[in-house]
Amino acid sequence: MSGISAQGSKIFIATGTGGAKTITGITPGNPTIVTIANHGFKNGFAVDIAGVVGTIAASLNGTKRVVSNVTNNTFAILDLDSTGLAYTSGGNATPAAYTQIKGFLSYDGFDGSADDLDTTDLDSTAKEYVSGLVDNGKFGFEVKRLVADPGQLALRAARTSGASTGFRLELPDQSVATYNALVKTAPVSGGVNAVMKGKVDTKIDGAVTWS
Repeated sequence: MSGISAQGSKIFIATGTGGAKTITGITPGNPTIVTIANHGFKNGFAVDIAGVVGTIAASLNGTKRVVSNVTNNTFAILDLDSTGLAYTSGGNATPAAYTQIKGFLSYDGFDGSADDLDTTDLDSTAKEYVSGLVDNGKFGFEVKRLVADPGQLALRAARTSGASTGFRLELPDQSVATYNALVKTAPVSGGVNAVMKGKVDTKIDGAVTWS
């Protein structure tokens, strides 16, 4: 029985925005398909949508969406069922700019769960529950300490600012997780005859989108 090697996994941190790309078409449905000539996006990119005209506009304008199923000129928005809506014209998509965090050694996380909400009442014959909001938990990863690496510099800046920051995890099987997180710790450890390392702990803020 074979498994998937973790070798080749990469992690990226959002470090700004790229240039806005002009939307030339949107095909409503499930999923929603967006057309942008030679957009250059990759699966897992987060894009801000604005300027769309049509009944689909209220579902897109002012939202951040995750790119999936990319081709040279199109991408899918998997979490938007726009069946019955219409696209008239216009719109642009502005991608987050990502910087790879180098020295990536190991990772674990997405370990959260939903709370159990007690709905038991006096007519119940046993305890009854429904699921509450999902807490996606934490994501931790170990890196070699690379003082001048732009990705690690951005990571430390996010720790200092306390701001929710975008991340993208690319796995060797081509799946991508896109999420926001708070960088809680970024310590450094070392020892005799050893390279400096650090275990970074982040708290996931909101949803994790797989593409």
